[in-house]
Amino acid sequence: MAHAQGKYADFEGLREQAVALRRRGYSLRQIRDELKIFNNDILQRLVKGEPPPEWTKRPRAKDDLRAKARELRLQGWTYDQIEAELGCSRSSVSLWVRDLPKPERKRSPEEAAAIAKRGWEEKLRIRDGERQRTKEAAGQAIGELSPRELFLLGVGLYWAEGSKDKPYARREVVTFVNSDPGMVEVYLAWLNLLGVERERLRFAVMIHENADVEAAEQYWADLVGTDRSAFNKTTLKKHNPKTVRKNVGDSYRGCLVIKVLKGADLYRRIEGSWYGIVLSVREADQSNRA
Repeated sequence: MAHAQGKYADFEGLREQAVALRRRGYSLRQIRDELKIFNNDILQRLVKGEPPPEWTKRPRAKDDLRAKARELRLQGWTYDQIEAELGCSRSSVSLWVRDLPKPERKRSPEEAAAIAKRGWEEKLRIRDGERQRTKEAAGQAIGELSPRELFLLGVGLYWAEGSKDKPYARREVVTFVNSDPGMVEVYLAWLNLLGVERERLRFAVMIHENADVEAAEQYWADLVGTDRSAFNKTTLKKHNPKTVRKNVGDSYRGCLVIKVLKGADLYRRIEGSWYGIVLSVREADQSNRA
């Protein structure tokens, strides 16, 4: 410590040398090496008040961007255009040019609305593409269903969408109603897995009276592979003029009703299987909590 104090005892003399070197264009590192001053605090004090030489100043890339942004703004460019042209953030553009006058509107409100609409449509197109790719990837991940997987799937499907007994109304009938053709196909495959003969199935359509009834009947007949004449009488829903229906157009085909004749024993098996699934889940949950 005493050595260090002795080394820097002639501070003013060292400062005169450091200032002289600084004015000759020396950098701090060069002054340090020349005077053997390796204490940064003392080195800074020796050259205090003396500006660094120009050659030591690092160029600031953003200065050029800022100047270019201001030039473009004065030419009437928008924030979006400047951001895209210079590849910088919108916040930086705003900071650099916010003191400049806004460019005059060059588009009519209609033109601006049309541009905004096209931009939104493009976003929707991209979003729809991402949505479709996600669905396709999920579908491919399923692969082939085992008989057990189809069985469990069918039990859950029926318990969600099929008719069920009530304590006050024991009917034990197996009736499934749905408007989704995919669900109908899965349900029929499940009945086939259970050994339910097609002769025991009865079909009918439920649809609004002001829809294309014949087209709907033909659609469902083609889907299940039978003739329209084999269908039971279609149930027509009365139209309420006070309501605005959204299920309209060519894609609206009503619902298909599928009833299994002599289905009491099948219904008991379905209900028992469902409660077996519930019990299994419950026991697994209790095991996980333990």
